[in-house]
Formats: sequence, structure tokens, C-alpha cells
Amino acid sequence: MTKPRPYYDRDFWEDLWSKTLREHAEKVKSRPPNAHLTAEAQKLAPGRALDAGCGHGAESLWLAAQGWRVTGVDFSEAALRHARSMADAAGLAPRVDFVRGDLTTWAPEPSAFDLVISLHVHVPGSVEEAVQRLASGVAPSGVLLLVGHQPIDPTTGAETIAAGQTQVSLAAARAALPTNEWTFIVAEERSRSTGGGVDAVIGAKRRGAGE
Repeated sequence: MTKPRPYYDRDFWEDLWSKTLREHAEKVKSRPPNAHLTAEAQKLAPGRALDAGCGHGAESLWLAAQGWRVTGVDFSEAALRHARSMADAAGLAPRVDFVRGDLTTWAPEPSAFDLVISLHVHVPGSVEEAVQRLASGVAPSGVLLLVGHQPIDPTTGAETIAAGQTQVSLAAARAALPTNEWTFIVAEERSRSTGGGVDAVIGAKRRGAGE
């Protein structure tokens, strides 16, 4: 009998984070920040960053340690409690603010961030609308970095651990970001080292005055 797919709503993620942090807190603490982020962000001068769908906060804390002032947004209170605790323990609390928000409706302050990231986030509605909403928070000459785990492995045709989810794709990102306003730094699918399949990696710079 085929196991039914989970319904990826707020209760699902809250229950998953609560269970994961209760049973594997030390393992979660040791998770490194996303490699796509570290590769791209180290090319940038620190400024103000938004981590949309920050989860347990590994990427937010890494950015804060590099000198960024960070806002991390997630709707799992369990994940946010863990992130705040880690920020306190690392002495990074003054540089990072964790906010509870639902990314299906939450929108950033317009043109306020030098870097906006959203990594492996399930999008229950229109992906293009979600990308446009996050992009609205990027300041002129700022960067938007999106990573989505694709649900089907293009090499084998097998389902990945993201099966049943809707995450950002190259096509959706390109459709949402007009080239007269954005310059694509990277837009490619990269094989994953764990979990199988590929990640869609999109980095785009918002054009500033005269660009």
C-alpha cells in the first residue's frame, strides 16, 4: 500500500521541527550552512540580509558571523526558539532578529535588503508570486539567492526527498524576474551531494541606477 504524502502546512512543519529538535538537537546544531549560500555570499560585502524560511537558523547565524545584520523569518516557533538560543550562545543575538511569519503571505520591507535568500522552501501557492514578493525586498544593486530541491531526479526519473513539495525552479525564477530589472549571476541545476537529485540555484542582482 502506498504511503500517503504529507500535507505540507504549518502544522506539519511545526510538528516536524518539534520532533527533530527534541530527538536530534545536537545533530541539528552541527549542521553546516548551505554550501550554495557560502559560495555566493562570500563574494559580497556584508550589509543587511533577509533569510526567508530560515528554519533552525544555520544560514542566518553564518551570515551574522560574517558581519551581516540579519532578519530570519519562519513560521515554526520550535525552529525559531532553537535559532534564538543558538544566536545567544554564539554571541550573535545583537546581529540577528528572528521573526515568525508565513511566507505565503508575509512580505519584506520594500527595497530594504542587500541580500535576500530563500533556500529549499516549499511554496504552497504560486512560485512566481512568491519569488516576486521576496524580490521586492531587494535593494538596488542587491542580490536575491534562491535554491530549490527538485522533486524528480532528472537522471534517474526517481522521486527525491522533495517529492510532493513545490520549490523554486529555474523557469519560475526567470519568469518572475524581468531582465530589464535583474541580472542573473547564476541560474543552473547542480547535482546534490546528499539526498539525490538536483538543486535549482538562482542568483540575481537587482539593477541599480545607471546599471
